[in-house]
Amino acid sequence: MSTYAVTNPATGVVEQEYATATDEQIARALDAAGDAFPAWSATVASERAALLSRVADLYEERAEQLAAIITREMGKPRKQALGELKIVVSIYRYYAERGEGYLADEEVDVARGGRAVVRNDAYGVLLGIMPWNFPYYQVARFAAPNLMVGNTILLKHAPQCPESAAAMEQLFLDAGLPAGAFVNVYASNEQVAEMIIPDRRVQGVSLTGSERAGSAVAQVAGKHLKKIVLELGGNDPFLVLDREVVPQAVKRALASRMGNAGQACNAAKRIIVLDEFYEDFVDQLEDAVKGVQLGDPTSDDTFMGPMSSERAAEDLDAQVQDAVSHGARVHSGGRRADRPGPWYEPTMLTGITEEMRAYREELFGPVAMVYRVADQDAAVALANDSDYGLSASVHATDLDRAERVADQIESGMVYLNEGASTAAELPFGGVKRSGIGRELGRYGMEEFVNKRLVKYAKER
Repeated sequence: MSTYAVTNPATGVVEQEYATATDEQIARALDAAGDAFPAWSATVASERAALLSRVADLYEERAEQLAAIITREMGKPRKQALGELKIVVSIYRYYAERGEGYLADEEVDVARGGRAVVRNDAYGVLLGIMPWNFPYYQVARFAAPNLMVGNTILLKHAPQCPESAAAMEQLFLDAGLPAGAFVNVYASNEQVAEMIIPDRRVQGVSLTGSERAGSAVAQVAGKHLKKIVLELGGNDPFLVLDREVVPQAVKRALASRMGNAGQACNAAKRIIVLDEFYEDFVDQLEDAVKGVQLGDPTSDDTFMGPMSSERAAEDLDAQVQDAVSHGARVHSGGRRADRPGPWYEPTMLTGITEEMRAYREELFGPVAMVYRVADQDAAVALANDSDYGLSASVHATDLDRAERVADQIESGMVYLNEGASTAAELPFGGVKRSGIGRELGRYGMEEFVNKRLVKYAKER
């Protein structure tokens, strides 16, 4: 079977296979992106903005078709697939509307006379290595700001997302972007490491994926002095500080942990609850988790479908069984669903201890882990006892208290009285082993920009 294939996780059927690119095709893709860069970067910013606006229109017009693709590719329930596309539309519109202003020259105060400005110039050809869990959104947050800057894009999508990758390339062409501005390549990992990253025209790499993949790409990029942005794993804490917020916190935790079958880097993976109302919280969350039903992802009534692949379900089950074998308590689920394919029961665990893999590793699936702590200080200490630092959320009736706690948490993002989320204007990224750099907002647009100084000898 080809590396790139659409394997419907709901049925296990391989619906379509795509040939991995030959070295000659990779070379042509590099030529296309490299040849397109000078003209694309020289295009007036307002024209690039207009084209991104047209991209947003096409995503909107084709939402039903595009949503159906990712339901087939990775099992995302139809409503969630359409919700993902709404976010994608908002991202392209955001940069179409704000991008030109973000690219304006920046005046610098000059101490010794004359005048200086910093210009935001395009950087070059960029490689985006994207994951399967949000096939359109992950690409949008990389591609939209960088196309607005004037960079050209090579997309290496996840092997299970070849159809959505091809659909995006066609959408950009249909929107009127020049050939080579956005190029999809069905590259192997070896071609990425040996042909694409070392190519002198490629100036940067953005990867969203596992810690292992990020480390491998960073090693190659570092060898060739290429800038990187990495958005990697998370083991995000969800702190519940007051009894009064328990009902709302249960709803937020369920939505955050079980949405997209738990396959989100910024999902609430470690739910940390104070001892004084721990039992109440556990009882309510257990009832909520037991109420989640697995269903046909093509149905509008389905909240949770299958996991993305057999391997994903196997890996998650190994982590859960390791926890159970070391004494974790299963309140709900805890095993593969009794049906063919990568279906996993909505699961809730308590009693997680340090000898378990689940304490340190990211569980990328529908498993809620609830921790009991003595007090607020213990909650913060547990939240920070992780190699990851992507996002966190704090839930309390006293907003000042929530803010004081949030200020102590080691993460790139923190949310007060809401679950972790995303929006075009909000910078996304983490610290520690959760990655390097930011995406979205103005900050995401500035990652792959040449901040070029222009100094005048005297006032013009």
